[in-house]
Amino acid sequence: MARMPIISGNWKMHHNHLEAIQLVQKLSYELKKEDIEAVEVTVHPPFTDLRSVQTVLDSDGIPIALGAQHCHFEEKGAFTGEVAPSMLAKLMVTYVITGHSERREIFGETDEDVNKKVKAILKHEMTPILCCGETLEEREAGDAETKVAGQVLAGLKGLSADQVQTCVVAYEPIWAIGTGVTATPQDAQEMCKHVRETLRGKYGDTVADAVRIQYGGSVKPGNAPDLMAQPDIDGALVGGASLDAVDFARIIQYRLAI
Repeated sequence: MARMPIISGNWKMHHNHLEAIQLVQKLSYELKKEDIEAVEVTVHPPFTDLRSVQTVLDSDGIPIALGAQHCHFEEKGAFTGEVAPSMLAKLMVTYVITGHSERREIFGETDEDVNKKVKAILKHEMTPILCCGETLEEREAGDAETKVAGQVLAGLKGLSADQVQTCVVAYEPIWAIGTGVTATPQDAQEMCKHVRETLRGKYGDTVADAVRIQYGGSVKPGNAPDLMAQPDIDGALVGGASLDAVDFARIIQYRLAI
């Protein structure tokens, strides 16, 4: 079945709100109407930039979806420094990244934490981008498929098939993030297909064929067309290259090079 490609820019801890405004405006200048019709685009600035970016997207009528990089799973409470999903929803955030490798590896988020966040995001009618991926050590030990399948199933635990169908899954090999090393299109396809078959085994064909699967890991304008040409890769979770409006636009326009 045809799935709408989704390309997301994760700005991580880069750009103050003024720089974020400039970036999203420059990006809008680079994109044409046919680009937006062919690809769903989301941007995920730091929390301090969300309101500013949301205002620009709304006031300028820019057809790019606003996303967040993270949220807590509780509605409110004594969680200094955290942000509730309800707060994001009020800012017209539509996508929230959860389970990113940096959150797991650096901040110790567990599969259980990620599962709670997925449910909280869905409760507030936003879409989770559930990340999964293996380390170099796990890959070399032959544990990559087990690790990725376990993260996907744990992150979606307790959801109905209808809920799962609305989610986005992002496969991000940890060994390729920010290293300049990219999985070959064939390697990326193999793991994204494994994600889809994992979903198929648990939730059936309808869900597996509907879920959009992104690849994330040193995606650049030069490799985006080959990655996006793979049958089980429906999009990209872009880090560093999304900080440059021209490069990010070229990734979004990958179809012009295929």
